[in-house]
Parts: sequence; C-alpha cells; structure tokens
Amino acid sequence: MRRLTVGLLVVAASLLFVQAVAAQTAVCVPVKIQSGGVMDSVGNSVTLGYDKYGYNYQAHMFNGLYDNYARPTNVVETGAVKLMMKWSDDWLANVSCTPDGKLARGYDAKARTFTGISQGWLTNHMEGDCETSDGDSVHVTYFVKIVYVGPAPSSGTDPWAGKRIWGVYAVIEEVGEDPTDGVCLAQRGLHRGSLVNPAGFGFWTK
Repeated sequence: MRRLTVGLLVVAASLLFVQAVAAQTAVCVPVKIQSGGVMDSVGNSVTLGYDKYGYNYQAHMFNGLYDNYARPTNVVETGAVKLMMKWSDDWLANVSCTPDGKLARGYDAKARTFTGISQGWLTNHMEGDCETSDGDSVHVTYFVKIVYVGPAPSSGTDPWAGKRIWGVYAVIEEVGEDPTDGVCLAQRGLHRGSLVNPAGFGFWTK
C-alpha cells in the first residue's frame, strides 16, 4: 500500500523524453523492431509484444505495475499501483534512426526524419489502492495528458505559463478521482484543473 501522488506520474512520464534542447531535424533510415537491431534505453534488445516490465514498444504503450516502469534489475511481481502509459509515434517511435539502435524521438514517418526530442503526446493512467490514516484501503485513479509545445518565448507572455513541465512540454488534461477527499491524491476529489482546449490527440500529432 502507498499514498498515490501526482508526482509519481511525473516521474513515470519523464522516462520517455530526452533533454529539452532545440530540435534539429535529421534524415532517418528506419530500422524496425522485427530486424532485431533495436534497443531500449538501458540496452536491452526490443522485441515485438510486451517485455517483462510491461512495455510494448511496437504498440506505443506500457501496461504493468508502476514499480516496473524504470526497468529494475529484479522485476517487481506484486504491487498496489498499476500504470498504463501511451504515446504518439513522434514521442517515441517503434523504429530506430541512429547507430546505437535506440528508438527514435521526434520521428516523422512521412518525411523519414527525426529530431531526437520527444514530440507529440504522452498519457499516464494510474490506479491503485491507497491506505488511509485509519487503515482503510480505497481505490483511486489518476490520468494526465502531456504534449510537446516547444520552448518558452524569450520575451513577452508565455501562453503555457503555469502548465509547463520539463521546459518544452505542458500538461493539457489532468483528471483524478479520490474518494478520500485529497488524502491519497494530494488533490481534493475530482480534479480537472489542467484541461486545455484543444485537448484531443489529433491537434498534437504530426
């Protein structure tokens, strides 16, 4: 049992992006997962379907225990918190464009180019059991949608002020259901304070 916090999901999402620097486009000769030459961020060979942690890179998703998102040396078999992550192809592609075999970021399949920086969108959906101060166990859920918005302007008003995370990204939707009235999610009840219009995936995908 653990107290569920918004911060947990921010950590999970950060696994998928690289340092926020100016995007530079390069030509990509894509190497597919099926070729056997694609590697994950810790050097494991990527295969089709789900790996032992819960990642399915071909399908652009993670579905497993929260404690396995960082690929621990010993895979966690039991836990109170489940996590599902989904992302667009330009956030983290299912092909490699570089000699190290790592999955491409900022990939444009039509143009066969990549930037090396995650773009597009990422979602995290967490659910689990939380133990309250009186020992009861309650079920809580949390969902967040994060998109690439580019660097903040060097002068003038930043339209993403207050919603930016990691420099070039922003939270455009955030929903939590917490029957403990803020004890488990660090927010009170149902939270929709970060909803941005448009919040649909199509607007943020190449």
